[in-house]
Amino acid sequence: MARVVVVTTTVAMAGAAGAVAVTSWRRFRARLTANSLVLNETLPVHSKWWRDHAKLKGDLLYVAIGDSAAQGIGASSPDRSYVGVLADEIRAVTGRTLRVVNLSVSGATVELAVRDQLPRFVKLRPDIVTVAIGANDIALWDPVAFERGIREIFSALPPHALVADLPYFYFPHNERKVAVANSIVRRVAAEHGLTVVPLHAETKHQGVAGILTQFAIDLFHPNDHGYRVWANAFAPSLAALLVERFETPPATRLTGM
Repeated sequence: MARVVVVTTTVAMAGAAGAVAVTSWRRFRARLTANSLVLNETLPVHSKWWRDHAKLKGDLLYVAIGDSAAQGIGASSPDRSYVGVLADEIRAVTGRTLRVVNLSVSGATVELAVRDQLPRFVKLRPDIVTVAIGANDIALWDPVAFERGIREIFSALPPHALVADLPYFYFPHNERKVAVANSIVRRVAAEHGLTVVPLHAETKHQGVAGILTQFAIDLFHPNDHGYRVWANAFAPSLAALLVERFETPPATRLTGM
């Protein structure tokens, strides 16, 4: 009889613990949903900021193709996105004024970038180009469609464009898709002679601490710190590109971020 009581108690405790875990998980998911809605309210603000700044003149033209990361969703301000950080670095290294045309659209997949961003891109003659696209494709992963879109984008780029592979996704079921996506990015980039920026390696190197310190409140978009990590992934290739293509003041060459 005592054994029955013990077993019953154990089962009851396990059931209670399970119920608490389920409740906690639901509350966590609800909080993430609420936080995502908060960030969604910044989408038009960031988009307008980039549109307004695209009207400013500059000696050089920097064009970015991408998604919400290029827009800087999750950052404290749009200019703290990796695009904003890179723009500051370009100005510092070259000593020239810079016009930034950020073609990125929040939520963009590769297919949407082909549809919405490429038609605008081909009308421009950029001095610097960065491309970071594809993270939104992982949710509804279609490798054939992904490669088709990547080929269209990369074929439209100048040879000096910098293209990033996809960032680290932490969870194995996503990382398997990311591995395929990044192999496509590297293969197609090699066919076009484009430089691949190792964004995946840079973000993976941050480890578990990156989850705690480098993400915005939705635990998907980077925060200011996270965007600087993204910029650091571009830094070596960007520095080499600037020194090769533009005469830069000796004191600013190969500066770090």
